[in-house]
Amino acid sequence: MTLLAFDEQQRAKTSAVRATAMVFEDPSSRHLLEHIERIAPSDATVLIIGETGTGKELVARHIHALSKRAQGPFGALNCAALSENLIESELFGYEKGAFTGAFATKTGWFETANRGSLFLDEVGDLPLSLQAKLLRVLQEREVVKVGARQASPVDVRVIAATNVNLEDAVAASHFRADLYYRFNVAAIQLLPLRERPGDILPLARHFLKVYSERLGYNEIKLSPATELTLLNYDWPGNIRELENAVHRALLVCPGNRLRPEDFKLSGIRIPQSGPAVSTSSLETALQRLCEQAPPKLFDIIEETVIRTAFEFCEENQVQAARLLDISRNVLRHKLGIYGMLPSGTRKLSAPYPQARE
Repeated sequence: MTLLAFDEQQRAKTSAVRATAMVFEDPSSRHLLEHIERIAPSDATVLIIGETGTGKELVARHIHALSKRAQGPFGALNCAALSENLIESELFGYEKGAFTGAFATKTGWFETANRGSLFLDEVGDLPLSLQAKLLRVLQEREVVKVGARQASPVDVRVIAATNVNLEDAVAASHFRADLYYRFNVAAIQLLPLRERPGDILPLARHFLKVYSERLGYNEIKLSPATELTLLNYDWPGNIRELENAVHRALLVCPGNRLRPEDFKLSGIRIPQSGPAVSTSSLETALQRLCEQAPPKLFDIIEETVIRTAFEFCEENQVQAARLLDISRNVLRHKLGIYGMLPSGTRKLSAPYPQARE
């Protein structure tokens, strides 16, 4: 079994690894590994595309480990986790006195990862103003700290990742085309776990071994019925969900074999085949609504669709955005407009452009 994993010591040295292991047993995964091994030794910018939990950061670390920069630092930053002002100072650093609270000069991630690799997760969520600055860094290979007047040279290989369609984002003017082309020098598409079933049981056995050792359990195995259950589940949360499911099952398992009932599998089931969706009942309901001609008809329909999807996904924004085929930023904006965000979040009034990322 070809297994890619990071131990606790490695994980403690850098930012947290979201998916701690992935295997390359499925034929599609073996093809992916061959592709990774071909592009890793180069210094090309890489764009990793895949759903949440598919192991994008793990693949980025593997690319770094196989590159000529392997002895250099590896930095990782989630672009969606920080505000626009904060992410600029995190990426590029800042000078003392650049803003209130800047009591000392700080080195940014680009300089920290100098002569190494920098992993930028969820680049599709970068604001346009920052995209322009990032593009300049990639082109000029130098950074300017916030509050500084002089640029500092950097030698960093950028590995970007996204779970949104950047081509759609470019078409909707939410992502710069020139930055997309700069990122897309070498693209890697990570399939969701449901589309590479040959990896499910090897991954489950790996996590079973890891967590059994941590908990001090001996000889815990998967029952045949459990293996069938795991293979027939769609894993909307991918590797991360599988890892958490195995860990949870171990905690409640009364014997030395994990049973199907030990797994509390929930979330959206995504069919592997794409059956045609019947719209006749929907059209009938819309016709009746049009006959009533209520004010702001489109807003009523849109709010109903978003509210239904959000509730169906148990208020999971990532799952709801995926179900609606829109970005999480667009979904959050809509949720704010219709008052569906948690209390304390200001309700928005301005409509969002009808475009997808």
